[in-house]
Amino acid sequence: MIKNSIFGIVQNDLTALEAELLSVIHSPVHLITEISEHLVQAGGKRLRPALYFLCARCGVDHNSPVSIQPLATAIELIHMATLVHDDVIDNSPTRRGIPTANSKWGNQMSVLIGDFLFAKAFSIVASSHVSERVMQVLTEIICSMSEGEIIQNKDTFNPNQSEMEYLDRIAKKTADFIAASCELGALTAKLSDQDVQALREYGYSIGMAFQITDDILDITASTEQLGKPAGNDLLQGIVTLPVLYALQHSPDAAELTRIVSTRGMGQDMLQRGLEIIHATDAVDYSYRLVNEYLNRARQVLPEGMPSEIKEAFLAVAEFVEMRNF
Repeated sequence: MIKNSIFGIVQNDLTALEAELLSVIHSPVHLITEISEHLVQAGGKRLRPALYFLCARCGVDHNSPVSIQPLATAIELIHMATLVHDDVIDNSPTRRGIPTANSKWGNQMSVLIGDFLFAKAFSIVASSHVSERVMQVLTEIICSMSEGEIIQNKDTFNPNQSEMEYLDRIAKKTADFIAASCELGALTAKLSDQDVQALREYGYSIGMAFQITDDILDITASTEQLGKPAGNDLLQGIVTLPVLYALQHSPDAAELTRIVSTRGMGQDMLQRGLEIIHATDAVDYSYRLVNEYLNRARQVLPEGMPSEIKEAFLAVAEFVEMRNF
């Protein structure tokens, strides 16, 4: 979870979320409960429900009888489901430094657990009698994330991609969901259409910056920092922004093209690829784009929101800017 100082204003909501997650994933089938508890207890940043809570608290105070918890629970269950499926697709052995579900229980069981979590999420939503617009936002985001994953899978080990294609892919895979989480919170708060759109744009910009930072850290951070192998994206043929920049600007672009195109590359080839990338200003260029998105996020925040909530939104932007994991 992101450090408490950022989301202190909704800390009670986040604490209740943890308890609710452990409650709703229980099943008469013991193995389902066991795997689901493993996923919940693995933790995570809880960024999406935290942003949802912040947006919801722009219009729903802590003493209101309106429950904002069910949608937050559904948001995190959907996120967990996508991570389980992603780990299967990527054959990832660890996430956040602990074994993935697929490494412990196998791919077939993990796919089914992901399906179970998706179903649980929408069971909660259906029981909450949400509006048609809320349901539309949730269903569209699952479609978007699926499209992004399919595009990424199709283009693995393909060095012939443009920056625009990369940005479209990470929007679908990451930014659209964070944008939707903010939008759902704003809808729960019954904010004006203008403020709903502004908070959605804030979430989108945070999401784009977050994913680009993730892609930078994959080539700059240690395995201990990431909780997964460093250079893992390049190893799997996932072409990220720093790689694209180096392919366009490095004098060793032809060699890097061969490396990016190689399936089953060894550690020596991986290290050579990282060396070529680091010899350019790919990391600096990528961080400049991160800062552009973060500046946009800060600029679009609606006027008139409670000052402590605005400070939390600004702190999230600072966290994304400074994070190293």
